[in-house]
Amino acid sequence: HSSVQSTQASQRTASTHIASSSSSSSSSSPSPSIINMSHRVGLVGLAVMGQNLALNIADKGFKIAVWNRSYAKVEATVERAKKEQLDDKLTGFKDLKDFVASLEKPRAVIILIKAGKPVDMAIESLMELLDEGDLIIDGGNEWYKNTERRAEMVGRKGISYMGMGVSGGEDGARFGPSLMPGGPAKAWQRMEPVLKKIAAQVNDGPCVTHIGPGGAGNYVKMVHNGIEYGDMQLIAEAYDVLKNIGGLTNEQLADVFEEWNNGELESFLIEITSKIFRRRDDDEKEAYVVDKILDKTGMKGTGRWTVQEAAEQSVPASTITAALDARYLSGVLEDRIAASKVLKGPDTSGLPKVDSNKLVETVRRALYAAKICSYAQGMNLIRQAGANNNWPLDLGEIARIWKGGCIIRAVFLDRIKQAYDRDGKLASLLVDPEFAKEMNDRHGNIREVLTLGIQHGISLPAFSASLAYYDSYRRKRLPANLTQAQRDFFGAHTYERLDKDGSFHTKWTQQPSNL
Repeated sequence: HSSVQSTQASQRTASTHIASSSSSSSSSSPSPSIINMSHRVGLVGLAVMGQNLALNIADKGFKIAVWNRSYAKVEATVERAKKEQLDDKLTGFKDLKDFVASLEKPRAVIILIKAGKPVDMAIESLMELLDEGDLIIDGGNEWYKNTERRAEMVGRKGISYMGMGVSGGEDGARFGPSLMPGGPAKAWQRMEPVLKKIAAQVNDGPCVTHIGPGGAGNYVKMVHNGIEYGDMQLIAEAYDVLKNIGGLTNEQLADVFEEWNNGELESFLIEITSKIFRRRDDDEKEAYVVDKILDKTGMKGTGRWTVQEAAEQSVPASTITAALDARYLSGVLEDRIAASKVLKGPDTSGLPKVDSNKLVETVRRALYAAKICSYAQGMNLIRQAGANNNWPLDLGEIARIWKGGCIIRAVFLDRIKQAYDRDGKLASLLVDPEFAKEMNDRHGNIREVLTLGIQHGISLPAFSASLAYYDSYRRKRLPANLTQAQRDFFGAHTYERLDKDGSFHTKWTQQPSNL
């Protein structure tokens, strides 16, 4: 294959150009310009996340080759690299064969494309060009079992495979994401210098660690996204209460969230929420963008996977489930508009006026407590999956790498790490001494918020689910004894007793003879 530019130009600036194969090329040997290039890593897929991650890698001093099925995105990436003065580190390729030939051996290729069949197609193309000892890293939001299936498939050719969660959006990808790689330990050790450099940096190190073998990295990223769903829904419900019960304006809401971001709720989501409330509309200067947005939430599937996995692992994840259901309900917009004309809520005319300052403090405390419940559910799901899949997961380290770069980054995660450092076998965050104290002090605030919601006809599913989780978990005895009796009645499923060992079945329509 002959390159677009001359060998002389390539020797002068080894990585400032786009390399492509000529239309008349038939030889399988790469051109001299490509032979002279040696890239530490290759990246396939140059949508927003892929392009930004590629530039991040180049920015940290690693030579990177990039390729995309659509050549226009390769050109755009190379042009952006020039503008950011990274063109000596990044090379774009039109031909996949030349792209692979430009990589250092053993090769490492990161894939950042849409999950599912497109990944299988990309792997199929790469497998024709890669050799034993090479490595493929899938950085997309992929179902963890797909990762394990692919690892087994490429492993037959002696190629290693990693599934790596990447969180932080486009800014995170460019300037430092939270990375959750899973797969063979040797593959992690090989990529560790690169991944530690490009990850977000916090006070106790880079936001990356080897999560575990197989699909562990993808699994942890999936649950991370499920927790994100819960976080976002709780914030949305706090907004609903403050706006529609407290009567706060957008500017007042912005001030509240800005203040919250200076305290225990400091986090990326709280920070951006304050900025969202301040943004005026481009067309109507007196209007705010947030008020113009259709109340219909999109999703990409990882929240649904989390809920499905929680059911599969028999782990309660009520806050995350409530957040997912809220997105589904938002999606039936036409039905809700029709229902609003025939279904009535409570009469609020006789309710006392709410003290907005007290309400802000009550909601702040309730939000923090509800977050504890949501994170407790997510971490327990990760722990159970680790046990069931024989993944040696470090929950404290997982919390640590979420402190920077990712969407759920928050100072709150420091406390979660400390909880697991105190007790690596902690049954739940709720029983950690520090979090238990917080919950004991604040569950009443969730009850206050829910009472207001009920009185005003405002649904608060995530707050309600968090409190239900807390109340169920703290109770020594639940009404499950009746449920089990019903199961035994209609299905002879048996039950266990408080006073005797073993399994028992009762003929429920027959009373004891000695009565």
